[in-house]
Amino acid sequence: MDQSRWKTLWTLFWTFAKIGAMTFGGGYAMLPILQREIVEHRGWATEEEMADYYAIGQCTPGIIAVNVATFIGRGQAGIPGAVAATLGQVFPCLVIISIIAGILTNFAELKVVQDAFAGIRACVCVLILNAVIKLFRTDVVDLATFLLFLAVLAGAALTNLSPVLFVVAAGALGVVLRALKLDGRARKEGAK
Repeated sequence: MDQSRWKTLWTLFWTFAKIGAMTFGGGYAMLPILQREIVEHRGWATEEEMADYYAIGQCTPGIIAVNVATFIGRGQAGIPGAVAATLGQVFPCLVIISIIAGILTNFAELKVVQDAFAGIRACVCVLILNAVIKLFRTDVVDLATFLLFLAVLAGAALTNLSPVLFVVAAGALGVVLRALKLDGRARKEGAK
């Protein structure tokens, strides 16, 4: 491999390692960080592509942020890029979890530790809400997508169905709605 290839792989690893270091709250809490770093700073994906990666990452096994790292890495540098980005994403998590597991068993009962985790959980809720608001603004663009959003929101809130079922159903409905929209346009243009 030439030097520029190694530099690309290192950049992928390091970028996702920085994101992975902010893993407090899990994959969903990383979504705004991923959005900012991948779309705004690096330009490795558009907002629409990130929304697609989130959807696919949600219905594939594993943590959504790791899946997104794999997709981005593959797009930037093929299979070696996917491996570098994925390793970058999980490496800090492994280190942090190992350290916390060693320390937490001894200090979990301390009030200051419990209070710190309560504060972190509140912060994570805000990060997740921020990601939802950004996705809503970019992806709910018309009445059809708004109604689909409401239907999935109600289904998720009122049932215990797997998120995979919602993603598959929404994808199928999106295909149908797009086909109907294109068919309606074709009829209008044919009538002119």
